[in-house]
Amino acid sequence: VHLVESGGGLVQAGGSLRLSCEVSGRTFTCYLMSWFRQAPGKQRDLVAAITWTSGDVHYSDSVKGRFTIARDVAKNMVYLQMDNLKPEDTALYYCASGPETPVPSARINYDYWGQGTQVTVSS
Repeated sequence: VHLVESGGGLVQAGGSLRLSCEVSGRTFTCYLMSWFRQAPGKQRDLVAAITWTSGDVHYSDSVKGRFTIARDVAKNMVYLQMDNLKPEDTALYYCASGPETPVPSARINYDYWGQGTQVTVSS
């Protein structure tokens, strides 16, 4: 499985960005697709997750109501729409895939990771 993120950039606080993750390879193993982020000096944390077949979603409390995760099964794409961005959202954002799990926040559950795309929010 190969994951490639795109869509990061520099945006002012209150602005929006949409991240994309292109999924290729053995996509039938990607039952859970998630976005994580990692700021300098901090651990990599879950932002949002979506199950590939049913579309069930999960969000971290810090982004609930501002971010929306979605997938396009036909195109093998996963998206993260980020609205009302805040400076504290600044981080490297990663796409990850793995089997469904009751603990989507646990990084150990994920088999594949992308290289990341940088999101910078200025105040």
